[in-house]
Amino acid sequence: MKVKDGINMGNEKLWDVLIIGSGPAGLSAAVYAKRANLEVLVAEKEYHGTGQIAESDCVDNYLGFPSINGYDLGEAFRNHAVQLGVPFFDGMAQRFVPEGQCWRIYFADSSSIQAKTVIYCAGAAHRHLGVEGEEAFIGKGVSYCAVCDGAFYRGKEAAVIGGGDTALGDALYLADLCEKVYLVHRRDEFRGSALTVQQLKDKENVEIITGTTPEKITGGQNVTALELKSGRKLPVNGAFIAVGMVPQTQCLQGVVDLDKTGYIIADETGITSAPGFFAAGDVRTKALRQVVTAVSDGANAAVAAAEYLKH
Repeated sequence: MKVKDGINMGNEKLWDVLIIGSGPAGLSAAVYAKRANLEVLVAEKEYHGTGQIAESDCVDNYLGFPSINGYDLGEAFRNHAVQLGVPFFDGMAQRFVPEGQCWRIYFADSSSIQAKTVIYCAGAAHRHLGVEGEEAFIGKGVSYCAVCDGAFYRGKEAAVIGGGDTALGDALYLADLCEKVYLVHRRDEFRGSALTVQQLKDKENVEIITGTTPEKITGGQNVTALELKSGRKLPVNGAFIAVGMVPQTQCLQGVVDLDKTGYIIADETGITSAPGFFAAGDVRTKALRQVVTAVSDGANAAVAAAEYLKH
């Protein structure tokens, strides 16, 4: 009999719901599933993880919690689930195999869990630029989280690459830390908030560069410059990349239907092409990926799973 983290892995328990991921979507699903009196287990690859929300210095658009630190909000979500008695399992899910009317989920350490339904909430990862020097300088000047690493560049010069709300927010955050911030975007217009763009324009230490893209990141032991395709060379110590996300669905090829960009095809109910398999949060097809929509997704998916189990 194999036991891991208090979970019986031999002669194993058959769970009603196995939730993959403990970000806002997964924790919301856990709360709703537990309150529906279902046997629910949350599997998370990062110890005590609460998803990307933990990387946000300030969340100012979640109803009822103005200007709250993202880590604190994530902890509040997790504590809610813990107080209801939701158990957690540390492990990275790698393979999903239908077994009759149930699912068997295999993890990186070769252990497995059996569940009647799965709610997949693994989210998305940062997209890379794919330019020369990027991979070599990760952790040495290249970062994908300004809130996580911005303090290391206090009083220095940094560049932010991207044109969405994340990039704009990163540039605004870094402007209060760095001597100079360059915001580089391939288009002439930004996809993010017009208000934030104006705030950046009002910052004396922010320079907005549009119509070009990075070509190369250079340096010695650490980053010293960002070379642009326009021919300009920016003397920066840090390059913060915010060009979108990649859904964590590599392990779902052939399991459920995905769109051309890899997101799980599912509506607000979370129902996918595979019976008993649900999706919630940033990993599914939808227009808006925010904390509030992730929480809503988790609730909807848990309700849909409960209905599925009834029948």
